Amino acid sequence: MVSIYISEAERCLFTHQAENMKGLIALLLVALCLEGLNAACPDQATLKDDYGSKLCAQLFEHSSYYYDESCTGSFLYVYPDEDTPIMPWVWENRISSLVVGRGCSLTVWSKSKKKGDKKKFSAGPAYHLKEFKRGLFGNWNDAISGYYCTC
Repeated sequence: MVSIYISEAERCLFTHQAENMKGLIALLLVALCLEGLNAACPDQATLKDDYGSKLCAQLFEHSSYYYDESCTGSFLYVYPDEDTPIMPWVWENRISSLVVGRGCSLTVWSKSKKKGDKKKFSAGPAYHLKEFKRGLFGNWNDAISGYYCTC
């Protein structure tokens, strides 16, 4: 059996280092929690495409119960004054979250050629389109078939 002797000074040093580690871990956990409050959705004030052009809105394929997991998956750029009464088939009824740029508004329809239910979104994120009522029993999740965006 081997005995290891630790002096009082070494014990104090180890205790101090352990307390510092606990503080650092707590600080990192708080930072991660605060980061979780920031959604993945882009900021409405700086909404731009990959080339720096101003966007009217950005539409996303996925949303999530958690805000920081919304605005994910494939996305569609919508430019100012873009009028799309018939969405491309790959995007029709696939939008689950969106962000409308500052000073802009996005009007959507549930059917092609600006027919069916209509909803106007003002500037800001819509993390969960399932939270926006459409008709008596429906919601706007995977229900957009046409849009018009103005700034």
